[in-house]
Amino acid sequence: MKALAGKIIRYFFNGTLFIVPLVATIYFIVEAFRWLDSRLDLPYPGVGFLIILTAITLFGYFTTNFAFNTLTTWFEQIINKIPFVKLIYSSIKDLMAAFVGEKKKFNKPVLVTINKENQLYRIGFITQHDLTQLELPGMVVVYFPQSYAVAGDHFVVPRESVRPLNVPGPVAMKFIVSGGVSGFKEN
Repeated sequence: MKALAGKIIRYFFNGTLFIVPLVATIYFIVEAFRWLDSRLDLPYPGVGFLIILTAITLFGYFTTNFAFNTLTTWFEQIINKIPFVKLIYSSIKDLMAAFVGEKKKFNKPVLVTINKENQLYRIGFITQHDLTQLELPGMVVVYFPQSYAVAGDHFVVPRESVRPLNVPGPVAMKFIVSGGVSGFKEN
């Protein structure tokens, strides 16, 4: 009887490991659709999401077009003249480009020696290779995402304390953000 109860409990927890992330993901998607649809006041669920997805894709297409590219450059020049707006706009643009732009920044995972004596290491991403403008030759900037948070820290560290890792950037990011739980699996 005790063995049967143990199996049932194990099955329950195995089911929980499958169901909870699935339900949370579906819930998040459904709520995102509802929120978008309520903002656009549309009668059919999901239409707002499709409209926004289409609009973003069209903007992406037009920004690669030369004529629209000139307009984009002109717009950014105006934005860059407004001090506080420039800070917000350029920070968000740089962050988005780091993840989805042509010059992805989080594609070079590294292992950084934090404390040699205690063999303490941390996984991060090199975001700047050359700091000679700051009069810090031989130093690099490494960004360390935090586990289970949309936050992180960046440190300026000696180049010799940094060792490249032979794993894809997205896999390393997933490993860090999951607190190491995900391992280095691709999926």
